[in-house]
Amino acid sequence: MLHATCYMLHVPCFCREANDVTALLLLLQLPLEDRLNALECHFTWDLDPSQSKLYRLRDNLEDIGTEEGYSWLGHIYNLQGYVHYRLGSGDDAQRFFGMAAEAFRQMRNTVSDEGPWLVINYGNLAWLHYERGEQAESRDYLSQVDRLINEYPSASEIYAEKAWTLMHFGAGRRQQAAEYFQRAIRMQPDMVEWHTSYALTLFYQQRDQELEDDVLEKMRIARMHDPENLYLAALYLVARARKGQNVQVEARELAPGVLRKPVSSYSGIKPFLRLYRMHVSMDEAIDLAEDALGRHPDERYLKLCAALSYKMKIFLQVDSPLEESMVNRAISLCTEVISLYPQSSLKMKVALADIHAKSGHIVEADQLYEEMLEGNPEPEDAQMLYNCYAKYLHFVRQEIHRSIDYHMRAAEIPVPSKYRNNSIRTLRRVLERQRNRMCREIQEFLDNLQL
Repeated sequence: MLHATCYMLHVPCFCREANDVTALLLLLQLPLEDRLNALECHFTWDLDPSQSKLYRLRDNLEDIGTEEGYSWLGHIYNLQGYVHYRLGSGDDAQRFFGMAAEAFRQMRNTVSDEGPWLVINYGNLAWLHYERGEQAESRDYLSQVDRLINEYPSASEIYAEKAWTLMHFGAGRRQQAAEYFQRAIRMQPDMVEWHTSYALTLFYQQRDQELEDDVLEKMRIARMHDPENLYLAALYLVARARKGQNVQVEARELAPGVLRKPVSSYSGIKPFLRLYRMHVSMDEAIDLAEDALGRHPDERYLKLCAALSYKMKIFLQVDSPLEESMVNRAISLCTEVISLYPQSSLKMKVALADIHAKSGHIVEADQLYEEMLEGNPEPEDAQMLYNCYAKYLHFVRQEIHRSIDYHMRAAEIPVPSKYRNNSIRTLRRVLERQRNRMCREIQEFLDNLQL
């Protein structure tokens, strides 16, 4: 079987060097499934998301909307189609793949309705029809893929869409995403949105570590060439603040523009509020979140952004008692967000439980955590939940041994994450103090842990 990248990215070059017709005939003689496996599309990129990740992706893509994500609209619809297929809806998948093809045609605004940007879309459709038992339709789309890659041998569009897709699959895929963006940009350096997404990918790669000067410079250049992108603008100010620069004046100047943008996760409102919470004023961040909600009271994404701001305000307030009105507003927003994101709101449920605990509602916090623990979460979600519950048991319930037990449960799930790292660090600190009767058990556990 030919490897995917060989078929999609290198065969055109081989065909030009040797015999186009002979190479194509060899490909056409492959069994249908081998030809499908050799495609470059969402079905062959080893994405393999969990069920909970699929629901989060579905909701995240819906929150982008169709206006702010315009330059990536075809890619958004392609990924939505794949997500809906994995969630069991072939009809929705076909609908979104059709919307992707139309979006690409409108966005490219070329004389021809077709181009290299449709290679992945047609590959997805070939796979979808194959999975639905429609082999004739699958072969038809495969023939269209063959025709496009011979007519448009450049792989830049494929690299760009693959990079953009991998961006949405967490920290473990960001290095790959950055590499594919680099390849696409080398082949087609005039695509502004590719430079922007490349800079953002590098920024998120270093989210939990010291930001390199080179990444900040790439963000500066991207900002210069993409001045209307307020998502990039907000994160560029966050990056500069992390390097010790005072950005309060610029943040306040940016506020009106962000609030005027159409509601979208690409509008910049979420990183902008984070910028305010961390580097300007927590109270002003809440005021801005409420201002945005006042303009668009029915938008679930803005309710999510406001809930996150209230959560951070409550968690970070240590020197003064919590105002009952603020706590009630936070609980109300979190509860509503959970209902608006019913299949992707586990983190918000944890936040709600911790808000109840911080405000003295221990019974409610206990009940929420018990419900979440009984929900049989998937490994990645379970790891996050165990880590948070361990902290709750330690700091709120004062149940130290149960807390250690849940830190061990979080650490033994072999999913790289900040939650696992935190639990491992906590267990090591307990060992260093040598004042807990579980030290021998912890030592044995850490010795046997696959790190």
